[in-house]
Amino acid sequence: MNTADVIVVGAGPTGLTLACELALAGVGVRVLERRAEEPNLTRAFALHARSLELLDARGLADEVLLHGVPVRSVAPVPGASLDLDILDTRFPMIFIAPQSGTEKVLQARAERLGVPIVRGAAVTALRQDDTGVTLQVGDRTERAGYVVGCDGAHSTIRRLLGIEFAGKQYQTHIMLADVRLGEPPAEAMFARTSTDGAVIAVPFGDGWFRVIAWDRTRDRAPLSEPVTHAEMRDAFRRIAGSDLGMGAPRWSTRFLSERRQAARYRDGRVFLAGDAAHVHSPLGGQGMNTGIQDAMNLGWKLAAAVHGTAAPWLLDSYEGERHPVGEQVLKLTDTFNRLVLGRSKVRNALQAVAIRSILHFRRSRLLMAGRMSGIGIAYPKRSGGDHDLTGRRMPDVDCGGARLYEQLRDGRFALVTRSPVEVGGAVHHVHCPTLPGAAMVLVRPDGYIAWASDEMLPVAQVTAAITPWCGPPVRVA
Repeated sequence: MNTADVIVVGAGPTGLTLACELALAGVGVRVLERRAEEPNLTRAFALHARSLELLDARGLADEVLLHGVPVRSVAPVPGASLDLDILDTRFPMIFIAPQSGTEKVLQARAERLGVPIVRGAAVTALRQDDTGVTLQVGDRTERAGYVVGCDGAHSTIRRLLGIEFAGKQYQTHIMLADVRLGEPPAEAMFARTSTDGAVIAVPFGDGWFRVIAWDRTRDRAPLSEPVTHAEMRDAFRRIAGSDLGMGAPRWSTRFLSERRQAARYRDGRVFLAGDAAHVHSPLGGQGMNTGIQDAMNLGWKLAAAVHGTAAPWLLDSYEGERHPVGEQVLKLTDTFNRLVLGRSKVRNALQAVAIRSILHFRRSRLLMAGRMSGIGIAYPKRSGGDHDLTGRRMPDVDCGGARLYEQLRDGRFALVTRSPVEVGGAVHHVHCPTLPGAAMVLVRPDGYIAWASDEMLPVAQVTAAITPWCGPPVRVA
């Protein structure tokens, strides 16, 4: 029997991110992937600002940014644009790149960290007890203290747990293809709508474009029917007025998207993350981002549980923090879907007017940009007495010539203070004389604020405050 501290089922962006986080924290982790071969083309193509910040916190963002195209403004409706430079981040953009490229960066990091990735490993049964989880994988068993299902919308782990995946299926087919364009559009993210549906074309930066079509006239086409070159060109001509000189696709697919969320993200020692926990319309490009952020939230908490330093409430906080975020993403993408593909012209016109009004004011523009990018995500406080900053995203502040997110590369907590202080434990101390908003801030490994104080406190008081988060100080004899 193969054993590990944690088994991650699924080697997509969510599973690979989680495996890297666990390995970085010294946890024995194995990844099981049903696919026998690595895919070279995948559906997702957008990385938002918060995901790029989290990749930056592990030293991966610059590598990801080598291959793709930044989009710095978007037009949710005709006649209204949202400039992403309004965001206070190093990455005020939507970065367009194939999911497969992001996976390669994450897989290379997992391999550097010594994570075994076992392909062609389909899980068929699961049972758990008080000390761990046993998986049946083909003719062998695998045992771990914890298991995380990152195995996609049709998750075997979720099915074996019997967790409800409630929601609905959208009616209009989505057609995807990767093509070259003889007449590429001037805008980085080309989008058009008509009574027949909607089309989008985005560049990958290497001469290839991802083209997407929601064509109402083809709603009854069987999902098994291949998407042809002629069909995609026809959809663009009718909806956008031009096929952009579209060449023959190197890859294409047809599917129906869904709006579903798992009723719970935890069942004993088994967790769900990424598409196994939530799926939604691809409009808005939220899928891969939400999964990466799930993994960053769960990774350090599972590591603390494995090492025996986790407070009793810590593992439950994963669902408590991420399930509401999943709900918000489903509402956001459902709104986009109804706005772009809604069949009521009157309702669509009213929604377009409302969005133009929202984008007219800076505060509401900032709120919309924060929601789309993930920058605005905040987690609930644990108690009413917590500082107002608790649960909020920690900005990448300048700490004497070094960026704070560069100080998070080892995956530890960071105690950021305006004046020098020395506290033991699994805490990296960062002196930041210009720290905004508080005198002391404890930053979690996933870049959110766990605790803060408006004044410099004695070491004993600080230790008592941060120990529930990162464990007791390590005392050296």
